[in-house]
Amino acid sequence: MSVHLIGGGATTIADAALHAPFVAEATLRAAQAGRARPRIAVISLHPEAEEKAAALGELLTAAGTGSPIDLHLTAGRPGEPIRFAAIADVDGIAVGGGNVETVRAGLEPVFGELRRLVAGGVPYLGVSAGAMIAAEGSLGSGSRIGGVVVSPEDPDEPGEELEIAVGIGLVDVAIEVHVAQRGMLSRLVAAVESGMIAGGLGIDERTALIVGEGALRVEGSGSVWRVLPAEGGVLVSTLGS
Repeated sequence: MSVHLIGGGATTIADAALHAPFVAEATLRAAQAGRARPRIAVISLHPEAEEKAAALGELLTAAGTGSPIDLHLTAGRPGEPIRFAAIADVDGIAVGGGNVETVRAGLEPVFGELRRLVAGGVPYLGVSAGAMIAAEGSLGSGSRIGGVVVSPEDPDEPGEELEIAVGIGLVDVAIEVHVAQRGMLSRLVAAVESGMIAGGLGIDERTALIVGEGALRVEGSGSVWRVLPAEGGVLVSTLGS
């Protein structure tokens, strides 16, 4: 099974096809377990968690081309970590967006269980912040490195320092999101050039990176940007779609 990472922005029913490979894998796992329909955990730690969890659930249902899905929606609350029951006995796990530090903190107590489930064949879908925390080292929300601005910020509100925190560990390079739409490629380049991370992948909105057996797959309307250290600087390339 695979890890599906979406760079954000895919929020309408028209974007359901981007979620279809994840739903297909969850459906296959359910069939292997003898279940007629997949059980998918949908977790949101967004400030509007209930609304966002329901919306993501609707997208997954639409992506299943009308086939029934057993959705287990969890709307997280600030300061209350997600419990093991939220991801128990499921065929797929979908984590939505929000503030990346909040999403990471809410899921940190179940990082080990998430790794175990994915290693055992449960597909993972991360959207925006949910994609960022899938990495071994999760980028934070800061916009400065050593006090230098490396990504867009409000000129009237100086940004914070970029920090790297422990992520779930489903992929071995850092993940950036909203890349082309929010000018985040510069932050990923600066993080690699500074040595904060050994390499990274940046995902545009309405674009999915699928990490599984074999080559990386890119689906959707944008690109996935690969940033690696090179002699004298960094090497930037795109995986394309």
